[in-house]
Amino acid sequence: MALLDKIRKKHKAPDITIRPVALEDISFVLDLNETNVEVLSPMDETRFFYFIDKSELFQVIEADGIPAAFLICLREGIDYDSENYIWFSKQYEKFLYVDRIVIAEESRGQGLGKQIYENVFRHAAETGVGTVTAEVDVIPYNEPSLKFHEAMGFTEVGQQVIRGGEIKVSLQERIV
Repeated sequence: MALLDKIRKKHKAPDITIRPVALEDISFVLDLNETNVEVLSPMDETRFFYFIDKSELFQVIEADGIPAAFLICLREGIDYDSENYIWFSKQYEKFLYVDRIVIAEESRGQGLGKQIYENVFRHAAETGVGTVTAEVDVIPYNEPSLKFHEAMGFTEVGQQVIRGGEIKVSLQERIV
């Protein structure tokens, strides 16, 4: 029986808490961003505080009480230099832009991404925003992310080449 209990505990879904980012999270956020910087925009302390000031949602996701991921979403109408945010700003009067969802390697595959997006969709609906936007790399090709976003109800509304031609993204929306 002890072995069966160990197996159940190992495969138990973690208890998830989604909370606003706190100053104590700065090292976690910056380190996790840096670990994944090849698919993200860089972030330093100045950018961290920019996001605290400008974001609609800047949250840390804990799994069993341990930080496992973070999320940054922005609304329309702010001064933000992201090529993708600027594209959406030209297309939509009102939107919630998912700037980044970053999940620690050891926490992937536990359903965090789905729970994070469900939280984003709920927030958008509660605040009267009918469109959630995001982008996914198509060059280099990111098939898992494309499939995940499709499963979450996103559809492509455009593409663009960014970072001086290094990357091509699929610009996506989800109506909530």
